[in-house]
Amino acid sequence: MKIINGQFFINGKKFEKGTLEISNGHITDFHSYENLCELNSTGKLDCGQRDDVDFEENHILDATGCYVVPGFIDVHFHGCIGKDFSDGDLDGLKQMSIYELQHGITSICPATMTLPEEDLLQIVSIGKLMARFHSKEKMANLVGFHLEGPFISKEKKGAQDDKYILAPDIAMFRRLLDASEGYLRLTTIAPETSKAMDFIEAFHEDVSISLGHTMTDYETAYQAFQKGANHVTHLFNAMPSFHHRESGLIGAAFDALRQKPVYTELICDGVHVSDPMVRSAFALFSDENIVLISDSMRATGMPDGVYSLGGQEVSVKGNQATLKNGTLAGSVTNLYECFLHGIKIGIPLESALKAVTINPAKSIGIESDYGSISPGKVADLLVLNPDLTIRDIIFHGERLTIS
Repeated sequence: MKIINGQFFINGKKFEKGTLEISNGHITDFHSYENLCELNSTGKLDCGQRDDVDFEENHILDATGCYVVPGFIDVHFHGCIGKDFSDGDLDGLKQMSIYELQHGITSICPATMTLPEEDLLQIVSIGKLMARFHSKEKMANLVGFHLEGPFISKEKKGAQDDKYILAPDIAMFRRLLDASEGYLRLTTIAPETSKAMDFIEAFHEDVSISLGHTMTDYETAYQAFQKGANHVTHLFNAMPSFHHRESGLIGAAFDALRQKPVYTELICDGVHVSDPMVRSAFALFSDENIVLISDSMRATGMPDGVYSLGGQEVSVKGNQATLKNGTLAGSVTNLYECFLHGIKIGIPLESALKAVTINPAKSIGIESDYGSISPGKVADLLVLNPDLTIRDIIFHGERLTIS
């Protein structure tokens, strides 16, 4: 397959016009039209526009006037279309994966809620069952799991159920890690809790460790980054505010950037974080480190009503989901919609694209296969119209029908 005449977002850095070649579900080559200019039969300089080809016979997709970008990657969402990852239901996860793919999210790393260990063991064991379906059905790649609880702070639990909150437990996490068979890629912890530093030292080479749902001060958070944490769970939400005398986790993450990447999640749904603060976050952490997430719950893609999240009742009206006490309970916005909101409020296109493609891929260690347009990567691509609506979805090198 070839995609021609598009503006391709190459290597997660910039747009170039050219031709992309795909074989066996992977990107094999990219030819920039800057390097393909030649004199045509009329003596005019031809820089790659191809209008004289048999598109069906040659499996060529003409992307004239369109952007071609990597498929989006959501490393923090709980559910959609009435389903939730924490249900531990294989069919539900399949339906969620189909919905996500149809909305341009080609790879997913769904998140658990704070639940008893026996429930979490069942949930993280679902990956090996899910893997067998990817070759038969068109659904988003299941690239990992995000264990958002139970190793968090009760004071900043958000919509998590505090009955099951625990201090970081090395033995328990090792059981979960083993049960996941390689799918557990990200975990959230509160660094001020008992044995948190020991936990980070024990597992930072096995999974990405994210700081969140926390009351931590600057010093403790900075020490956690020194020990191996490299991620922040939904920046600004469920943590102390960024105060000019007590900078807390946010200040520690900013300072840690001087030594290494720190990937900072941001819920860009127009509800969880104000628009000026979204723009400020990109300025503070740069577009190399922001990871847009949806944090979506089961009501995403569903009508207003009453739903559940982690065993708690959630009321949904419009784009807002709340517990009975008014606490925000995840979002009802998918990642593609979050991306569009970011563009709407002034985030540059290239910056927003990094935050939904290469940055999340790097944040959970899957960048060798996903997240950018470069030879050897899986050919998961979106062809976007000039208004950024989705024209085509290319999944593992095949053009999908968008329902």
